[in-house]
Amino acid sequence: MTVNRAIRELSDEQIVKRIQGSGTYVAQHKYQSTLVEIRNIADEIAGRGHQHRSELHCLERVKVGDVLGRKFGLKSSQMVFHSVVVHFENDQPIQVEDRHVNPSVAPDYMSQDFSSLTPNAYLMRTAPLQGVRFDIEACLPPVHITEMLNIPATEPCLVLHRQTQSMGQVASVAMLWHPASRYRFTGHF
Repeated sequence: MTVNRAIRELSDEQIVKRIQGSGTYVAQHKYQSTLVEIRNIADEIAGRGHQHRSELHCLERVKVGDVLGRKFGLKSSQMVFHSVVVHFENDQPIQVEDRHVNPSVAPDYMSQDFSSLTPNAYLMRTAPLQGVRFDIEACLPPVHITEMLNIPATEPCLVLHRQTQSMGQVASVAMLWHPASRYRFTGHF
């Protein structure tokens, strides 16, 4: 059991890659570069002169579990808020936002109307940003993401993994899925 748990945790942290029927392998190293600033996707879309809308697919309280618990610094049995929102630009889906939020920094998260306010806008107002950790990778999305983005299973996505801090603790952990054919990351300093 200890070995299986260790392998599962290494897989969750993308240190190893498990291939069903084949085995477990060391994951390929991905090169890193810093280039992203945190922006509200609705503002980003409006800045291009386009229309933003969003659809809430999930808003729930869930146990944080082992992997997220370590990221949040919480016990695995503690509860966090979880939301899944699809963002559209001119009625075309460009992002699936899968976010977990620490209730102690955003206690009213569950009562927000995320069809008129993005989770990012709410969190930036409620839990002022103190720090962020992120990485971006290209990968093939799972079926539920391809369905929400209306893309073929063979189209890769750019995935932004982001962890924000506020009030001296982790405020949110998010995975932001973007179809590679419709989105790119840019930055400036």
